[in-house]
Amino acid sequence: MKNNYSLGRIYKIFLLLLSFFLLIKKRPSFLGIQPYKPQKMRQVIVELGPSFIKLSQVLATRADFFDESYLKELKTLHDELPPMKEDELNKVFQKAFENSPFVYFDSNPIASASIGQVHKAILKSGEEVAVKLRRFNIEKRIRSDIRILKGINLLFRPLFSEYTKNSIEAVINEFADMIVQEVSLTKELQNLKKFAKNYAHCKILFPKPYECYCSDDALVMSFMDGVRFDDKKALQRMGIDFHQILERLIDFYAEQMLIVGFFHADPHPGNLLINERGELILLDFGMVKRIPNDVRVAIIEMVKSAYEKDYELYITSAKKLGVIAYEAPKGATAELVENMFEIFSNERLNALNMQKLAFELLESMRDLPFKLPQEAIYILRASAIIEGLGTTYIENFNGVKDILPILQKNIPRALGYKDSIFEMIFDEIKESPYVAKDFKTTIKKASEGNLQVEMSPLQLEWIRKEFKEYIRPIIASFSVMLLGILLVFIGGVWQGLGVFLFAAAFLRLLFLY
Repeated sequence: MKNNYSLGRIYKIFLLLLSFFLLIKKRPSFLGIQPYKPQKMRQVIVELGPSFIKLSQVLATRADFFDESYLKELKTLHDELPPMKEDELNKVFQKAFENSPFVYFDSNPIASASIGQVHKAILKSGEEVAVKLRRFNIEKRIRSDIRILKGINLLFRPLFSEYTKNSIEAVINEFADMIVQEVSLTKELQNLKKFAKNYAHCKILFPKPYECYCSDDALVMSFMDGVRFDDKKALQRMGIDFHQILERLIDFYAEQMLIVGFFHADPHPGNLLINERGELILLDFGMVKRIPNDVRVAIIEMVKSAYEKDYELYITSAKKLGVIAYEAPKGATAELVENMFEIFSNERLNALNMQKLAFELLESMRDLPFKLPQEAIYILRASAIIEGLGTTYIENFNGVKDILPILQKNIPRALGYKDSIFEMIFDEIKESPYVAKDFKTTIKKASEGNLQVEMSPLQLEWIRKEFKEYIRPIIASFSVMLLGILLVFIGGVWQGLGVFLFAAAFLRLLFLY
């Protein structure tokens, strides 16, 4: 812990965050300090350890913050670290299991990530299991990293615009909330059980937990054998249809994001396996998010409007989601979105040219008031990872021409439509008395003058911001006028200055609006 707060480490963190600041603000230097070059930045992040690897994985989704060279390096960061030392492993094992339930436990991990490592073992009852052990003192280290991160961010906060400030704040807050939850293996156990229950109908396999052996330091579950999703050669040998398995994965994520609203936010290739029967296996439930219903509805509207190429409706949905500020000009923003969709829908463009044109377009959008609410961060991250998996198997694969049609196919179910027209009509007939009652209540409230209009938090935030900007110069003018009156009353040499200040403030107030 002392090493965690060492001056050398804090200075490295400061330089890393300063580099982020300079790159986001498009500044070449600050007091002679230049931002890290892409490869050096990646090296420093790896040296700083788990917290900063995970933070950078989140930032790797932000094409509006970084240019192509930095995004390329950030996307290569893997959540992999050397295994724990033997004495640390023994301490964690003894804390987790007072009496070992295993007849065999392999001390060499089969996977070693930032939060924990996974070992193969056999229970005394004969079942083959995977045992995930939390790293020694990892929670204390992560909490100290969050304190350092938030402390240094306060230094930079006044230097950002309101929109960028909100986006960075959202990234840091969401990252802090998520990583603290991720270090609790008890929380991961709960997530695994919820997934197995909520998605039992999806033909996706999940490990079976052995709850009696689980704790905050250990998660014991059935051993799932399979090939990594990105192991193209192995899947070819197994005769797996890439298009079919990819469509199944996208369908599963449509179910999570559009219909249930409870999704796995870390679908990297190491967490997705394919067994010999071609079944999809999902692992690691530390990074799981619940999508609020209003956000889910906004995503559904965005998918539907994008598929129908109704770009103005797409912008309206994006404003509801909070990705675009309410005061953003709808026409200009819709035109930019349309151009982006045209780039990614163009079958004649290869992946490199698509990416180049997209980055050029993003450069032209930097001055528009974009934001990133907390709920959207991991949705974008999961979407970017899935799109990356698609490019492994399909040339020029992208979210617009390849993923959007599959998402659109799930929209009717997301909106609650039934498979049969008769079922839909029957449901509407059942609901009609309630609709009539609601309509009658609305008319009555309107006639009595009691009808209330609800506004979303994002709309209220915009109104507050506009009101502040409107009232601030008025308050300033009145303050100067009062100061002028005070100086006139004092008299003497101050009287002339008082008259001048009062007159200047009065004229400013007069011609302000």
